Amino acid sequence: MPRVKRGTQHTKRRSNLLKKVKGFSWGRKNRIRLARPAMLKAGVYAFRDRRAKKRTFRNLWNLKINAAVRSFDLSYSKFINLLKIANVTIDRKVLAQLAEKHPNTFAKVVDAVK
Repeated sequence: MPRVKRGTQHTKRRSNLLKKVKGFSWGRKNRIRLARPAMLKAGVYAFRDRRAKKRTFRNLWNLKINAAVRSFDLSYSKFINLLKIANVTIDRKVLAQLAEKHPNTFAKVVDAVK
């Protein structure tokens, strides 16, 4: 059986790994031993934070809605309750955008549910 040399495989794997860790600091950008766990950890953080991003944005929308609703002598929770009672199905993202960029339209929504 002929001898198989695996140098090309090693080089290909190494170059693919180093492309993924380009821009990392210290030795993690150019040393295989440090780059591999850094890349794996980065993947774990990316997976986790794709979910965390949704939570943080929802928090931000709630803050914006609350700030806008306070000028109408309402709290956030009371406003959301009024929306549910009035069967208004506008999600929080859109409500936050209305509150921030279109305050007149948001005022109409608040008046409609009051």
